[in-house]
Amino acid sequence: MRGLVLGGGGLAGISWETGLLHGFAEAGLDLPATADHVLGTSAGSTVAGQLASGLPLAELHRRQTDPDRQNHEIVPPAEALGALFETIDALTAEITDPAELRRRIGRLALDADTVPAAERHAVIAGRLPSHDWPAWPLTLTAVDADTGEPRTFDRHSGVPLVDAVAASCAVPGIWPTVEIDGRRYMDGGIRSCNNADLMTGQQTVLVLAPLADTHLAAELETLRATGTVLAVTPDEDSLTAFGTNPLDTAVRAPSARAGHAQARRIVDLVRDFWA
Repeated sequence: MRGLVLGGGGLAGISWETGLLHGFAEAGLDLPATADHVLGTSAGSTVAGQLASGLPLAELHRRQTDPDRQNHEIVPPAEALGALFETIDALTAEITDPAELRRRIGRLALDADTVPAAERHAVIAGRLPSHDWPAWPLTLTAVDADTGEPRTFDRHSGVPLVDAVAASCAVPGIWPTVEIDGRRYMDGGIRSCNNADLMTGQQTVLVLAPLADTHLAAELETLRATGTVLAVTPDEDSLTAFGTNPLDTAVRAPSARAGHAQARRIVDLVRDFWA
């Protein structure tokens, strides 16, 4: 059993992961088609939702580099993201209990003055070529903004795919929380940028991790208890392409191209691991 983990990382992460997957596929390694289970968090949930459409990776990659599609996104002020990181860093230094930390961040998310929820929902809907869950196993992550408890969604949850992706991508303080079944949800990355440990039990797990994450090392060790694991992180060229604001539409095309180029450099390593 092979699991594919798609981590969070804003628009840069969406494009980079898409570029990687396209580059691998061009070299004969179609990861989504050969994975037994896909797990998506935040940006990774968008990539997974796009894969669910069945469109070829070449077309998904083209959409990331198409300047006309950038007009459908909403770009938050650059300072908003910096302020969010500062706030989370301050809370992390103050609060040692992970659940309480998530609850405090959840209060920030619930109180934030953001774009209207319907406007943001339309952006997410526009990103997904199909709004139907795929037949293959796909799990998306989010966090309850009130309780701080993690939540996962799949095709058996009774939750529309667009709502699940929107919840997983609801960066607190930047985007509105998403209401599902009377609960308000925020970005799954608040638990962990990758949530890779949720793939425990798979014999082989490949993690595409756009952002640096203090949880990743421990998650990889957890996975190694039941199988083998490999994490792919951005190389120097990819990090340069990400720029300073991963939510800026200007980073989409360069990040996609950088991911595509990085895939060509590491495909033999990944192919050997996946096999």
